[in-house]
Parts: sequence; structure tokens; C-alpha cells
Amino acid sequence: AFLPYHFQILNFSLNVVGSPLCSCLQPPSMSFDLKNDAGLKAFNDALATQAFATGFVLSGEDSNLFESLKAAPDAKKFANVARWYKNIASYDKKERSEWPGATTSAAAEKDDDEDIDLFGSDSEDEEKAKQTAERLREYAAKKAKKPGPIAKSNIIFDVKPWDDTIDVKDIETAVRGIEMDGLVWGAGKIMPVAFGINKLQICCVVEDDKVSTDVLEENITGFEDLVQSVDVVAFNKV
Repeated sequence: AFLPYHFQILNFSLNVVGSPLCSCLQPPSMSFDLKNDAGLKAFNDALATQAFATGFVLSGEDSNLFESLKAAPDAKKFANVARWYKNIASYDKKERSEWPGATTSAAAEKDDDEDIDLFGSDSEDEEKAKQTAERLREYAAKKAKKPGPIAKSNIIFDVKPWDDTIDVKDIETAVRGIEMDGLVWGAGKIMPVAFGINKLQICCVVEDDKVSTDVLEENITGFEDLVQSVDVVAFNKV
């Protein structure tokens, strides 16, 4: 039977209770060996209910696990790990090294800057002074060309259907079909609401300059036959 989805008080209580998602869905810390199929399978199973290695927030463990993989895993065998790998690969090495607990260090990144002598020798030789000045100009020009870090956010949505006749898996398929430059979908989870109605809770990472929360919500609610409403459960800067 058709049940209108007008449970404002219930929705409020659910959102208040479920709002600190990163706490209530945070799994215990686990270590995974991704050099063998057994470890990949264990990690794949864990990613069925979380977005990242330690839950719904990026950490150094994601960076360390990513570095341990030499290439993207088989998407047919380990679909969740493949999706996670694509997400982590969207960050450069310097960004990954700055996540809490990462074993890599931004200081380890090697480039030609280390070969530049900014001060030259103590000699007052005019030619050496000119060379030093030229090196300083080249160094400044090279630094000016380097792009700054890309601002990213981790967003978790609650997507609610109209009634209990709608399969939430159809909603997830539709939502994951939304593709934008700077958008990577993470883990999704079907959760009960009330009276046989379920909702979809899904995580994504966006580049702030390319994808806005409003645009994402408009796209999701655009599935009018499936989606009754969309709520932002958590929004964290990465």
C-alpha cells in the first residue's frame, strides 16, 4: 500500500541520532595485506560498509595501503577496492602524505629544486654572483608554476524513497550513474527507516571548485519517480 513519506518528527530524530556518521559507522581499526587475494578480499568486504580504510574519513592508512598496491586491482573480483583505488588515485602523492598517520612524507618528494644552490659560494667573484642571481630567478619562476593543493570535500547523503514499494537498490544504481568531473562515489549502505521503508546512505568525494552540494542534490532529486528527498548527513573538508 502507498504510504506517504511525511514523518517529519521521525526524520528529525533519525537525522539527529545519525548525524555524527563518522562516529556511529566508524569500524574498529584493521590492517590489510593487499599483496595477496585473501587480503584484497578482506579489504573488499570491509569497503562494502565504509568508504575508506578506517571508516568515512580519509587517513594515512588509505595512503599506506594505496602505496602497497603496484596497480589497480581487478574490478571484477574486488569491485569495492577498485572503486576505492580510483578515489585515492585522484589525490597526488603530496596530498596523501599529509593525511594523519601516513608513512610517506612530503619532504621525500624529489625534484630539481634540491639541486639549486640558493646562496652560491662565499666568493665575491662577479660571475658567480650573476649565476646565483640567475638561479634564484629560475627557482622563483619554477615555484610560481606549481599549482596549489586541490580543495576536496567528503559528503555523505541520505536519499529517501517515496514509499516501501520502491527498491532502494534502483535508487543507488541511478545515483551512481551521476558522473561529473571532480566527483567520485564511495560506499553506499541501505538502512531501515520505519514501516518497511529503507533509505540509501551514500558517500562521495568532490573537488570543491568543480562540484557543489546543491548541484549534486538537484541531480539526485531529479529522479522524481524514485527519490522523495535528499539530506546531507556529513560534510567534511579533506
